[in-house]
Amino acid sequence: MTLAEQHPSTQQALPLAIGLTAAIVAAREDEPLILTLRPDANAPTALPSGEFDPLRHRTFEIGLRAFVAEQTGAPIGYVEQLYTFGDRGRHARAGDRDPHIVSIGYLALTRLGEQARGRADAYRPWYDFFPWEDWREGRPELIETTILPGLESWVDEAPGEISSSGLSRRARLNLLFKSQGRGFFEENVLERYELLYEAGLVEEALRDGRRTALRRGPLAPLGLAMRHDHRRILATAMGRLRAKMKYRPVIFELMPPEFTLTELQRTVEAISGRHVHKQNFRRLVEGSAIVEPTGAVSLKTGGRPAALFQFRRNVLQERPAPGLRVGIRS
Repeated sequence: MTLAEQHPSTQQALPLAIGLTAAIVAAREDEPLILTLRPDANAPTALPSGEFDPLRHRTFEIGLRAFVAEQTGAPIGYVEQLYTFGDRGRHARAGDRDPHIVSIGYLALTRLGEQARGRADAYRPWYDFFPWEDWREGRPELIETTILPGLESWVDEAPGEISSSGLSRRARLNLLFKSQGRGFFEENVLERYELLYEAGLVEEALRDGRRTALRRGPLAPLGLAMRHDHRRILATAMGRLRAKMKYRPVIFELMPPEFTLTELQRTVEAISGRHVHKQNFRRLVEGSAIVEPTGAVSLKTGGRPAALFQFRRNVLQERPAPGLRVGIRS
């Protein structure tokens, strides 16, 4: 008797494919950008991705870099594996027999240079996809007008339900969206998106056939939807970068070789989605010896020339975890 005859369910096994997906982040002026693709006018926005081929690619990262080069031509420097996403419903419609895609998400950082000028439309502000994450002008109005009413309705449907995290719906809502001021933890991007998805408030939930979304029907868009589970991968990348820049100097992978302290502060604010106290920021940066003056000045400020700085790479040998733990303006 064959294995399939002993276990009939094995005859129904789906083929498996491994997809590699890159959230490639850049910064321009005061905006964090994400490199996106749009296969055709009717397709949702996507991140660069491709299927891993072990005959062509010795490692996942080699495969990822090959896809990015072929699809975008963008050079990427820093690359970090994020997470493996294997949920069936987020990459296929229920009941189909297509190969099941296991997506391995990556965070990659790049600097915008001449290569980006002709394809600027491929870089989109990441707040187009996550408008509730931009607190630079204060608590987003969208939270009060759209998100909280939708979440309150979802909580009322099953107030005693406990999630895999051990928290009730009410506790998750209070933790992720009702906290004010310093209670907003910018690293929790994925947790906020997952809550909106479970509550059926984002387009992907309706597309994936979530019962909560089907009962609710079409709603006002909460940011731009993305292909498959790409917005989930982007949320993971945003949270990782926001957290990591506090203890590793990854922010300098986005900066030009020379920059003013104001430009550095604005990039930090753009990534974190929060304003930082100017004097405290400068005191911290200068005292940490993570940057050093170049001796040159910038005349682009329109006022008094501003000193130019550069990242001091020797700091990596002097201590293990140099980052920018900046204070948030209250």
